[in-house]
Amino acid sequence: MGLTTFYPPIEPHDSGMLDVGDGDLLYWEVSGNPCGKPAVLVHGGPGAGTSPLHRRVFDPAAYRIVLFDQRNCGRSIPHASEPEIDLSANTTANLVADMERLREHLGVDRWLVFGGSWGSTLALAYTEAHPSRVTELVVRGVYLVQESDEPWCYAEGGVSRLFPDAWERFVAPIPEDERGDLMAAYARRLASPDPAVHGPAALAWTHWEDSAGALLPRPLDGDVRAALAVARLESRYFGAGCFLEPGQLLRDAGRLAGVPGVIVNGRYDLLTPPDAAWALHEAWPGSELHLVPDAGHAFDEPGTLHLLIGATDRFRPWTE
Repeated sequence: MGLTTFYPPIEPHDSGMLDVGDGDLLYWEVSGNPCGKPAVLVHGGPGAGTSPLHRRVFDPAAYRIVLFDQRNCGRSIPHASEPEIDLSANTTANLVADMERLREHLGVDRWLVFGGSWGSTLALAYTEAHPSRVTELVVRGVYLVQESDEPWCYAEGGVSRLFPDAWERFVAPIPEDERGDLMAAYARRLASPDPAVHGPAALAWTHWEDSAGALLPRPLDGDVRAALAVARLESRYFGAGCFLEPGQLLRDAGRLAGVPGVIVNGRYDLLTPPDAAWALHEAWPGSELHLVPDAGHAFDEPGTLHLLIGATDRFRPWTE
């Protein structure tokens, strides 16, 4: 079922900036078949932005592939790497509304929604709010914003027990007397206008996540601008329960009934452990769950990628 590698590289045939209010402009692009089945990819983070690889999980002959960068990241403006900008309008409810505004702007009636990691959270929130606009839902690395999630990732005693070396590097920018609330301590440093303060903090934040992000180690990214957007937005969202009511996504999972769906999660995903995918599957009538036996959190690990592209291939309007 499906490819074991990405579809070949493609370029957008249309793109633009969408004014979503509050002084924010969203970058969007469309690639693939202009007359194909609409599909939208919801990127992770918050704050990571899209990449050319994201176009390649869809058959370009069959899909009209929509990518967009969420508020204040990627090619959207203003960018969260600018510490002086106001992020108060960057909330889950507004991002859901942005997706609807983009759908209407592009003249799409219904689309397949695909999201991973934080993108699974936003994809679920969007689909639960607008189920009639979603033909199918594919989610990977499921993040349900459960009470135990942030202590697991960002407090001593969770993932830190498996990566004591990476954890030591993560807490290094924070004085010992502030380590009782790492989220708040990082937020203060990330908001500093001084590059000597916010730069090292941003890289320490993203390097910690990257250390636990795949089953096998990968090179760490040194892009300070991109790291600052991720770190500022993640610390903002994770410190506020992602602006969702406690348990909201599972509570409202019944609204997904009738939306065909595939859930994919690495068995050894340490950032979004598979118990969340299991709980979503139990609460989502008719969903299909795949736990990948040799994968962590990254979407391009071979077993995960095979299942994701297998899902988008299966939902094509036609096959060769």
